[in-house]
Amino acid sequence: MLLKGVDCVTYSEIPRVDYAIIGGSSTFSLNFPQDLDFPDVMVIAEKLVFPTPYGESPPLKLFIVGGKKVLTVKMHGWRQGVSRGRASQQLFWVLQKAGVKKILSEGGVGAINHLLKPRDILIPSDYLDFSMRKDVSLGGEFLLSMRQPVCPILCNALLRAAEKKAPEGGRVFDRGIYAVTDGRHFESPAEVAMLGRLGADIVGQSMCPEVYLAREIGACYGRVDIVTNYAEGVNRDWEHSELADIFYQEAHRMGSILLEAMRHINTEGECGCAKLRYPTLLKV
Repeated sequence: MLLKGVDCVTYSEIPRVDYAIIGGSSTFSLNFPQDLDFPDVMVIAEKLVFPTPYGESPPLKLFIVGGKKVLTVKMHGWRQGVSRGRASQQLFWVLQKAGVKKILSEGGVGAINHLLKPRDILIPSDYLDFSMRKDVSLGGEFLLSMRQPVCPILCNALLRAAEKKAPEGGRVFDRGIYAVTDGRHFESPAEVAMLGRLGADIVGQSMCPEVYLAREIGACYGRVDIVTNYAEGVNRDWEHSELADIFYQEAHRMGSILLEAMRHINTEGECGCAKLRYPTLLKV
């Protein structure tokens, strides 16, 4: 049912969809997925906005790839005038109502591990949350175990896709710890040194609360990140021109990794993620 529309179209009926892709900074320069050379991609609808208990959702796009219907959003749903935590609540409320079971996400990150370098691809396997958005939830009806933060099946699909799309000599890492901070500034050298001592390999701003909210709605979550810069105090100072070049020149590769991985995942198979959400013990 159409409610209103200016630049976007607001609907009350959310489509039933099993899959979602959360776009981040590494595909921000694309009109995703249309800019990619995937013949089996067909866009069904664009600029879809849905009313939620947390305000209107960010604009979403519905498309098909490999016979799968997928909802996607740009830049994690972040936008002017909406806090990042609230944007995540709006987005995941829609994904929950749509019945989404598999979520792929992506982003650009800073390298804390001195062995990493710009343009390396990493599939995060765990996280350290230093953000201020820990109270973001959709109601708190579940006790969430994070012993397996990311889905091994999704991560394996992303790894295979990343290796397939890697240029000659390109490096892809199948594990790493993602430190989450709020931004929008970069971290200080002292903060980066602290995160490194705690075991972080990369630093970014989006894995949390996405990884919590995915668990809360009963969906599997996996992500792929590209190193866009050295974190402050690591190896050498980052340069704005190099950062911009990676954002624009690597966007097609990152978008292609997401679509290639999406082709090879399904809602079958036992990953164990769904068993890590339990009834809360704190009902009042």
